[in-house]
Amino acid sequence: MKTKLQQMAEAAESSHPAQRASFLSIKNVKARDKAGWLSLFAEDGIVQDPVGPSPLDPSGQGHRGKEAMGRFWDMIISGGSFEFEMLESFPCGDECANYWLGVNNRPDGTVYKVPMMTVYKVNPEGKLLFLKAYWDRSLLNK
Repeated sequence: MKTKLQQMAEAAESSHPAQRASFLSIKNVKARDKAGWLSLFAEDGIVQDPVGPSPLDPSGQGHRGKEAMGRFWDMIISGGSFEFEMLESFPCGDECANYWLGVNNRPDGTVYKVPMMTVYKVNPEGKLLFLKAYWDRSLLNK
Protein backbone atom coordinates (compact mmCIF):
# COMPACT_ATOMS: atom_id res chain seq x y z
CA MET A 1 0.00 0.00 0.00
CA LYS A 2 1.34 3.41 -0.98
CA THR A 3 1.79 6.11 1.62
CA LYS A 4 0.07 9.47 1.29
CA LEU A 5 3.46 11.04 0.53
CA GLN A 6 4.15 8.49 -2.24
CA GLN A 7 0.70 9.21 -3.72
CA MET A 8 1.37 12.97 -3.60
CA ALA A 9 4.77 12.52 -5.25
CA GLU A 10 3.37 10.35 -8.05
CA ALA A 11 0.57 12.84 -8.72
CA ALA A 12 2.94 15.83 -8.33
CA GLU A 13 0.49 17.35 -5.85
CA SER A 14 1.81 20.09 -3.60
CA SER A 15 1.05 23.75 -3.01
CA HIS A 16 4.73 24.36 -2.17
CA PRO A 17 6.54 25.43 -5.39
CA ALA A 18 9.84 23.64 -4.73
CA GLN A 19 8.14 20.46 -3.54
CA ARG A 20 5.84 20.47 -6.56
CA ALA A 21 8.83 20.97 -8.90
CA SER A 22 10.66 18.10 -7.19
CA PHE A 23 7.66 15.81 -7.62
CA LEU A 24 7.29 16.86 -11.27
CA SER A 25 10.99 16.14 -11.84
CA ILE A 26 10.54 12.60 -10.55
CA LYS A 27 7.32 12.16 -12.52
CA ASN A 28 8.99 13.26 -15.78
CA VAL A 29 11.99 10.98 -15.22
CA LYS A 30 9.71 8.03 -14.56
CA ALA A 31 7.67 8.86 -17.70
CA ARG A 32 10.91 9.30 -19.70
CA ASP A 33 9.75 12.81 -20.69
CA LYS A 34 12.99 14.68 -21.39
CA ALA A 35 11.29 17.84 -22.70
CA GLY A 36 8.98 17.96 -19.68
CA TRP A 37 11.90 17.48 -17.30
CA LEU A 38 14.01 20.19 -18.96
CA SER A 39 11.05 22.59 -18.94
CA LEU A 40 11.08 22.54 -15.13
CA PHE A 41 14.47 24.30 -15.03
CA ALA A 42 15.48 27.95 -15.33
CA GLU A 43 17.70 28.60 -18.37
CA ASP A 44 20.83 28.70 -16.17
CA GLY A 45 19.72 25.85 -13.90
CA ILE A 46 22.18 23.25 -12.70
CA VAL A 47 22.05 19.53 -11.98
CA GLN A 48 24.60 17.96 -9.64
CA ASP A 49 23.85 14.23 -9.51
CA PRO A 50 25.80 13.26 -7.54
CA VAL A 51 27.23 16.37 -5.89
CA GLY A 52 31.00 16.62 -6.36
CA PRO A 53 33.43 15.07 -8.82
CA SER A 54 32.34 11.74 -10.31
CA PRO A 55 32.64 9.82 -13.58
CA LEU A 56 29.37 11.57 -14.52
CA ASP A 57 30.84 15.01 -13.79
CA PRO A 58 34.66 14.95 -13.51
CA SER A 59 34.90 18.66 -12.61
CA GLY A 60 32.27 18.36 -9.88
CA GLN A 61 30.74 21.64 -11.05
CA GLY A 62 27.49 20.11 -12.27
CA HIS A 63 25.62 20.26 -15.55
CA ARG A 64 24.71 23.94 -16.07
CA GLY A 65 22.13 25.09 -18.60
CA LYS A 66 19.57 23.12 -20.53
CA GLU A 67 22.01 21.88 -23.18
CA ALA A 68 24.29 20.35 -20.54
CA MET A 69 21.32 18.99 -18.62
CA GLY A 70 20.05 17.43 -21.85
CA ARG A 71 23.38 15.64 -22.26
CA PHE A 72 23.13 14.44 -18.66
CA TRP A 73 19.67 13.07 -19.44
CA ASP A 74 20.95 11.28 -22.54
CA MET A 75 23.90 9.81 -20.64
CA ILE A 76 22.11 8.68 -17.48
CA ILE A 77 18.34 8.86 -17.56
CA SER A 78 17.50 7.73 -21.08
CA GLY A 79 19.38 4.43 -20.70
CA GLY A 80 17.28 2.93 -17.91
CA SER A 81 13.91 2.83 -16.29
CA PHE A 82 13.48 4.41 -12.89
CA GLU A 83 11.26 3.74 -9.92
CA PHE A 84 11.11 5.94 -6.84
CA GLU A 85 9.97 5.31 -3.31
CA MET A 86 9.51 8.64 -1.56
CA LEU A 87 10.38 8.24 2.12
CA GLU A 88 10.34 11.86 3.37
CA SER A 89 9.92 15.31 1.85
CA PHE A 90 10.82 18.56 3.58
CA PRO A 91 9.69 21.77 1.83
CA CYS A 92 11.25 24.90 3.37
CA GLY A 93 11.44 28.41 1.93
CA ASP A 94 12.24 28.18 -1.78
CA GLU A 95 13.78 24.70 -1.44
CA CYS A 96 12.71 21.13 -0.85
CA ALA A 97 14.77 18.17 0.35
CA ASN A 98 13.51 14.70 -0.52
CA TYR A 99 14.75 11.46 0.99
CA TRP A 100 13.95 8.54 -1.26
CA LEU A 101 15.05 5.23 -2.65
CA GLY A 102 15.82 5.26 -6.35
CA VAL A 103 15.80 2.07 -8.39
CA ASN A 104 17.49 2.22 -11.81
CA ASN A 105 16.88 -0.77 -14.08
CA ARG A 106 19.62 -0.65 -16.73
CA PRO A 107 19.23 -2.15 -20.23
CA ASP A 108 21.87 -4.80 -19.46
CA GLY A 109 19.73 -6.16 -16.61
CA THR A 110 21.71 -4.48 -13.84
CA VAL A 111 19.52 -3.04 -11.10
CA TYR A 112 20.81 -0.30 -8.82
CA LYS A 113 18.96 0.54 -5.59
CA VAL A 114 20.31 3.72 -4.08
CA PRO A 115 18.98 5.73 -1.12
CA MET A 116 19.50 9.44 -1.66
CA MET A 117 18.74 12.93 -0.49
CA THR A 118 17.91 15.34 -3.28
CA VAL A 119 17.63 19.10 -2.76
CA TYR A 120 15.72 21.33 -5.17
CA LYS A 121 15.62 25.15 -5.25
CA VAL A 122 13.20 27.23 -7.32
CA ASN A 123 13.17 30.86 -8.44
CA PRO A 124 10.14 33.15 -7.91
CA GLU A 125 8.59 31.77 -11.13
CA GLY A 126 8.79 28.21 -9.77
CA LYS A 127 11.56 27.14 -12.16
CA LEU A 128 14.32 24.95 -10.76
CA LEU A 129 17.61 26.75 -10.11
CA PHE A 130 19.26 23.56 -8.98
CA LEU A 131 18.83 19.90 -8.31
CA LYS A 132 21.52 18.47 -6.01
CA ALA A 133 21.55 14.74 -5.36
CA TYR A 134 23.52 13.27 -2.47
CA TRP A 135 24.14 9.54 -2.71
CA ASP A 136 26.90 7.00 -2.21
CA ARG A 137 28.46 6.03 -5.55
CA SER A 138 30.06 2.96 -3.99
CA LEU A 139 26.61 1.37 -3.93
CA LEU A 140 26.86 1.07 -7.72
CA ASN A 141 29.76 -1.35 -7.32
CA LYS A 142 27.77 -3.92 -5.33
